[in-house]
Amino acid sequence: MIDSKENVTITHKLINKKSGKIELIKNGEIAAFLHKHLEEYGDSIDDIQKAIDYIFDKVGGYVLVQFIAQEISGVVVVNETGMSGYIPENILVYIAMNKKFRGKGYGKLLMKNAIKVSEGDIALHVEKDNPARFLYERLGFRNPYLEMRLKK
Repeated sequence: MIDSKENVTITHKLINKKSGKIELIKNGEIAAFLHKHLEEYGDSIDDIQKAIDYIFDKVGGYVLVQFIAQEISGVVVVNETGMSGYIPENILVYIAMNKKFRGKGYGKLLMKNAIKVSEGDIALHVEKDNPARFLYERLGFRNPYLEMRLKK
């Protein structure tokens, strides 16, 4: 796909059990990208890598990597829940955009592609002050529940 506004090539690479682990997963490049670009909304590299490993070692899911002019511009990690029928089939665990590509519609494009390749419903958690919340709402995500957690 060519973005006519900036005349750049945008591609997406889907990584799941069917496509197998590729070098981006094995060498930790995806976890490092997410850790850096999630900024204050992120987790440790080890926790991010656990969510990625879950795709290949547990129930399933996928990583969707967006490239702009052959540079990683954004990444989505979606884990399958294995709980179809009573909880959404997927949970969007991480999405991050490289800061230099933010505010240009590329995050929306990445999310639309993530939604397109997902089978079933998608849940996500977002902090109320995270500006990405507005993107999710524009894409149709709603907050019908109050989440409660017991920390032990």
